[in-house]
Amino acid sequence: MGYLLWHYLRDSAARYPDRPAVQAGDAVLTYAELDEASARLGTALASRGVGPGTRIGLYMPRSERSVVVTHGASKAGAAYVPIDPNAPAPRAGFILANGGVTAVATTARKLAQLADQLAALPSLSVVLLVDAPAGPVAPPRPDVVVLTWAEAMGTASAPPAGASCIEHDPAYLLYTSGSTGSPKGVIISHRNARAFVDWAGETFAIGPDDRLSNHAPLHFDLSVLDIYGALSRGACVVMVPDGLASFPVELATWIAEQRISIWYSVPSALTRLLLHGELERFAFERLRAVLYAGEVFPVKYLREVMPRFPHGRFFNLYGPTETNVCTWYALPAVLPADVTDVPIGSACANTATMVLTIEGREAGVGEEGELYVRGPTVMLGYWGLPEKTAEMLVTNPLQSAYAERAYRTGDIVRVEADGALRFLGRRDHMVKSRGYRIELGEIEQTIYQDERVKEAVVVAIPDDEIGCRLKAVVVPHPGQTVSRSDLMAFCLKRLPRYMVPEEFRLDEEIPRTSTGKADRQAVLRSFSPASPE
Repeated sequence: MGYLLWHYLRDSAARYPDRPAVQAGDAVLTYAELDEASARLGTALASRGVGPGTRIGLYMPRSERSVVVTHGASKAGAAYVPIDPNAPAPRAGFILANGGVTAVATTARKLAQLADQLAALPSLSVVLLVDAPAGPVAPPRPDVVVLTWAEAMGTASAPPAGASCIEHDPAYLLYTSGSTGSPKGVIISHRNARAFVDWAGETFAIGPDDRLSNHAPLHFDLSVLDIYGALSRGACVVMVPDGLASFPVELATWIAEQRISIWYSVPSALTRLLLHGELERFAFERLRAVLYAGEVFPVKYLREVMPRFPHGRFFNLYGPTETNVCTWYALPAVLPADVTDVPIGSACANTATMVLTIEGREAGVGEEGELYVRGPTVMLGYWGLPEKTAEMLVTNPLQSAYAERAYRTGDIVRVEADGALRFLGRRDHMVKSRGYRIELGEIEQTIYQDERVKEAVVVAIPDDEIGCRLKAVVVPHPGQTVSRSDLMAFCLKRLPRYMVPEEFRLDEEIPRTSTGKADRQAVLRSFSPASPE
């Protein structure tokens, strides 16, 4: 019986030992090789104190070894914490400290970048080097063990320590943008993840002959379907080479040459392929399913891209990190001419959605309200934030006979006549850009850390290609001189690139509402006069 994430690998390795499981460039691991490598790593980690109740950070590029590390962590009984490998060291250090990691998997170069953060991390006892450094590597502290990849792979595997875990234990933590100015960790259990992966595997009929692209990095929840969806069904997950997304012509060629059968990405990636990828060069005969999620797909581009993948069905998947995918919509083969936007659809199997009006009653057909989600895919909570967890995981408002949790998404939707849900917008200042969920407040808090800054407001300008573009208005303190390039450089040291505003405007004051609050609509109009009020 399977109930932990690594059980997918165990079962598929028994059925398809010689089939390819993971491909990253020229590197290919069969199911038997991946199972054995992750078992050796799990044993090596467990012998050094990484076990149930602990966490291992991943601050490393995507590769076949990153998949070995995720499964090795699970086999050791630990939860893994993937971090954007391009995140500045201070942000990575905050996540590692907040998650209280016992181990970090990284490269020698990134270890040097993180030296100060790791030296100050009391929970750290192991550093796993996933590359082969040219010479000896000094640990961040004398009491921290540096484990090389060769040493880990030379370890004789033992029965997985993870066997003592149960399905309700954390499998991984995904850190998302936080309204307080700091990232917050979403705790996903083995049961949460497996409920979603099992649904995806059955719904899209994933099988051993499929080749799933892995476009999303590990810290982005889209990667869960790519990796575990493939490994749960004996398919091969093929990692899109880093940087290829910036070259749409090469990416289109890669999709065709790699015989990708299931593609999953944010709409902006597909939009770039449409606009710049010269898709007409290929028939894409193998591509049978095109899945997208993470942001609204402009219909004008969706209508154009669908015929370019003539053998693929298109599916709109919706769900915040806290719920995994919770609704889905299968698009018709041809979008009717009168379609102006695509619904997020109806609830996935074994998941329930509720729409509550502002009065707190269940919304009827044609009515708007906030979307709530309940079911086995809903997160355990936010790491170390019980008050935030209680705020977002609430008692089911539609039944009071017993305690049952539901997640408040903060998304406003409308109930259509056929029961499908249509996304209308956010309840707060959370936005999506390039598929990433971004809290504008976190960016503002970061800008405020610059001592030269008096006030700052960040707004999101709707953009058909990437979802939205981030722009900021900054008021310096009197007598202080700060340039746009100064602000850009300041943010780049503290935030991932996708969270840094592309434009900074220096003003003498921030427009205010009658109540004295920052008038965000006025700021928005100042950047985009055509923006609706």
